[in-house]
Amino acid sequence: MRKKKLIILVLLGMYVALSGCQLPMKGLRQAKKNVPASYKGILDTLTIGAMKWRDFYKDPHLVALIDTALSHNQELNIMRQEVEVARYEVKERKAEYLPFVYGGMVGETEKPGLYTRNGAVEHQLEGVSGHPFPEPMQNYGLGLSATWELDIWRKLRNAKDAAFQRFLATENGKNFLVTNLVAEIAEAYYELMALDNLLDIIETNSEIQGDALRVVRQQMQSAKVTQLAVNRFEAQWLNTQNRAFAIRQRIVEVENRLRYLTGQYGMEILRSSANFLNLPMDSLRAGVPSQLLIYRPDVRQAERELAASGLDVKVARAQFYPSLGIRAGVGLQAFNPSLFMNPGSLIFNLAGDLVAPLVNFNALKAALNKAKARQVMAAYRYEQSLLNAYVDVLNQLAKIENFENSFQKKSREVEILKQSITIANNLFNSARADYAEVLLTQREALEAKMELVEIRLKQLQARIHLYRALGGGWR
Repeated sequence: MRKKKLIILVLLGMYVALSGCQLPMKGLRQAKKNVPASYKGILDTLTIGAMKWRDFYKDPHLVALIDTALSHNQELNIMRQEVEVARYEVKERKAEYLPFVYGGMVGETEKPGLYTRNGAVEHQLEGVSGHPFPEPMQNYGLGLSATWELDIWRKLRNAKDAAFQRFLATENGKNFLVTNLVAEIAEAYYELMALDNLLDIIETNSEIQGDALRVVRQQMQSAKVTQLAVNRFEAQWLNTQNRAFAIRQRIVEVENRLRYLTGQYGMEILRSSANFLNLPMDSLRAGVPSQLLIYRPDVRQAERELAASGLDVKVARAQFYPSLGIRAGVGLQAFNPSLFMNPGSLIFNLAGDLVAPLVNFNALKAALNKAKARQVMAAYRYEQSLLNAYVDVLNQLAKIENFENSFQKKSREVEILKQSITIANNLFNSARADYAEVLLTQREALEAKMELVEIRLKQLQARIHLYRALGGGWR
């Protein structure tokens, strides 16, 4: 018996060695994680990416909108169910390398023909221990059976670990969705505030232009100006009023967009009454690029997908090796249930299965190469996500700097044009300036005020995008 066992072990070892020699031994691709040491040479480890969104967004109306969205947004709730699916996938994989135990009962009856082989044999038998065979023959059974595949190559455990990595990837995917959702709501909220401010500017300028129109009409009656001047003033006044309709329509669309994001139908969209142009612009700290590996959910998701793909390669490689399984069963079986208590009704079995692929290695090699190709893809995707995160931060930092400078210049322009309106009106009333100069000054002042609001909105959007780019918004 020892010699037979030794021979079996030697043959098994030879098979494993030959199988291993046939496997492609090319290694897995290691993803590059090296990033620059800093953004623009600033070495500051503090980053707003570590802040909770409640600490970053302090407007109570905005916080209420985000809270509502995190509870009722349909896309986010769908993603939560995907996380649950991934969680149960891990449990399913974990159960595969544990023993399976089944319980069962059987009851059957059979009446073979007398002139058949089974019928003739039963006819010759008299019974067992004084218990004659019933006619028709019956069979009753009750027992337990178990199967267990010994995970000697870690094939099943690696599959479970891969499922766990994908669960973590799905969890990070959900966090990335939360980050984008929070940013999108904040962006829409501040756009609403900007639109309200634009509407106020238009209404204010409409009143100024209406006053100017009344003055021009009075001057026409005294023959100081012609009908052409009145028409030009009135046309500009109507043009300004017409702009309000487009802004009101945009307000309706943005409010409905927020209702969609928050999963509500008739929700009233409240916003702060603070002056939009005077909203605080605190300095933001970006930290260092290496922190993107910690705080960016999409980078963490790509990292988990990369780990899972590496485990998939190990699972595919283990398919080349033999699998060892154990089967066992114990129970009671008799042609009469009353005989179950008889020791003669006891049955049991125990067996071991050693199964290994012998032919069709091309299919296994194809599966292995496919897993390797997916691992390489996952490595490239990880590098791509990291590079995208870094570039995203650089873009937002540049936007913040440039829009800050632009806001300062445009603010100065607005102040000059405000003064110019008063000067133009005075000169026009004293017949020292043409009405065209008044119209042009009013138009330029209105455009500058509206552009100033848009620049402030772009500033706020850049701050929102920087916070998101640094990985903030999901905590």
